[in-house]
Amino acid sequence: MTVRDHAIDRDALTLTFVAEFAAPVERVWQVWADPRQLERWWGPPEWPATFTRHELEPGGEMRYVMTGPDGETSAGWWRMTDVEAPHRLAFDDGFADADGNPVPDMPVTHAEARLEDAGEGTTRMTLVSTFPSREALDELAEMGMVEGMSSAMAQIDALLADG
Repeated sequence: MTVRDHAIDRDALTLTFVAEFAAPVERVWQVWADPRQLERWWGPPEWPATFTRHELEPGGEMRYVMTGPDGETSAGWWRMTDVEAPHRLAFDDGFADADGNPVPDMPVTHAEARLEDAGEGTTRMTLVSTFPSREALDELAEMGMVEGMSSAMAQIDALLADG
């Protein structure tokens, strides 16, 4: 099932992904709530993530490093702004330096994931990223954010099948 649709809205400064999974909401929530499961899908397959901090609570922080096929790394951080298990989480999302500190000259987005029962044991996940400017949206889109998130989310089906 996975990604059903994605849309860039340059006027609203958003990038939206809609995916459906053959699992109940509570199970899909676990792919966010369990850092080992989150590592198995956050980031494209060729750039797997390792979470070094995982605080899924309002005000909590997440830290991760993605490692590319040639050993290069890219770090990121999240600051959780809202968590309503098992239906919603929201966070600020940015790039980090090698020490996990935010990179000041890179855009920070705000992301919100909503999980809803789509009937017959299926969950719809809508992930909306809001950008601070049209330039930031274009910059991250040019860096491959659409393709990267699509391939990352495509890994969730196999993760859910593993139990």
